[in-house]
Amino acid sequence: MKKGELVKSIWKRFAVVVLSAAVAGFGFSGVNAEDAKQAAGPYVDADGYRFAEEGATFEEGKWMLPSGAPTYRVDKDGKMDFLTYRGFQRYHSECHVCHGPEGVGSTYAPALAESLKTMDYFDFVGVVASGRTVHLPGGGESVMPALGDNKNVMCYLDGIYTYLKGRSDGVIPRGRPAGRDEKPKELGDAESACLAN
Repeated sequence: MKKGELVKSIWKRFAVVVLSAAVAGFGFSGVNAEDAKQAAGPYVDADGYRFAEEGATFEEGKWMLPSGAPTYRVDKDGKMDFLTYRGFQRYHSECHVCHGPEGVGSTYAPALAESLKTMDYFDFVGVVASGRTVHLPGGGESVMPALGDNKNVMCYLDGIYTYLKGRSDGVIPRGRPAGRDEKPKELGDAESACLAN
């Protein structure tokens, strides 16, 4: 895939996710089928690799679910796929100041490892890209700023999601990862193209 086509593909996917989230209204009322499926816990394949759910395939340098959401792949020793490892790095360089180390939350922002028990990938991307204000009991507000223009977040958002989803599912423990796979060329090309535009 040529660089221009790759960039168009990334931004087209981003636009679909943002529009899907906007149509859904970022609603979190009730439990839907996707929430119930996420609550079922991780899937373990015949080789002992753990994924968020069954049906993951390796596409363009990352593990993807049939829904179009990226997923982690972690072996029994805790070694993870490169995308998820990159998410661990980027989460701790861009997100942990507010949301706490390893997604456990802080007095300033919620625990994302808990939020992803009920929030799917598409809602997550929509909130990160567009921001959100939650009105708290007693008159306060919790404000998530829109980060859609921040390449240090958006170019790595799939990895940030898979890292936090692995934390949420109890597959990725606190602390430094036990290891990682080698960086796939396709993933490196996508990162470079995203950062260049």
